[in-house]
Amino acid sequence: MAPTRRTKKSAVDQTNRPTRAAAENAVRTLIQWAGDDPNREGLRGTPARVVRAYEEWFAGYFEDPREYLQRTFEEVAGYDEMVLLRDIRFESHCEHHIAPIIGRVHIGYLPRRRVLGISKLVRLVDVYAKRMQVQEKMTAEIAGCLNAVLKPAGVGVVVEGAHECMTTRGVHRPDVTMVTSRMLGVFRTNFKTRQEFFAAIKLRQKGDDEPG
Repeated sequence: MAPTRRTKKSAVDQTNRPTRAAAENAVRTLIQWAGDDPNREGLRGTPARVVRAYEEWFAGYFEDPREYLQRTFEEVAGYDEMVLLRDIRFESHCEHHIAPIIGRVHIGYLPRRRVLGISKLVRLVDVYAKRMQVQEKMTAEIAGCLNAVLKPAGVGVVVEGAHECMTTRGVHRPDVTMVTSRMLGVFRTNFKTRQEFFAAIKLRQKGDDEPG
């Protein structure tokens, strides 16, 4: 069966989006507020560079994550066991301070006939990570989107993140990791399925401590 594709569309209304010049002027204002001169040689090109960085960091606002989940495969010889992709690195920014959140995502699902190409799960994570986020919301969004589009028997998502809003400011606590999870379908209702999922993640963590 040929996969269906949707036309890409932005996740946000762009009609009220400020111009690039306005964005660069906003950066100049922040530089001045911080106490420096945006017109000195070292900072002259900084507003343009910051705006380009924002385009990369927050590209997820202009992508629909459901796009990446449309192409599925049914010729899997009746495979109906768990599919797990672990240690998906992500880079995001907290919506409270626009400080980096860096970590990894583990995604598992129990298919009903259809499976995804594994790169699509990575793209799903990227779309939500490249927005201003709180980790709890990002975890729920990834799980909810996968569950709504693929309609598997269940979905499990675990996110581990280091938040620079608390490591480089405020309480200044490095080496702290936040862990969030979202279980849907049989991952929520069936203890053995959930246990299998968490055990598969722990196998990786345990192996990291073993000598090569």
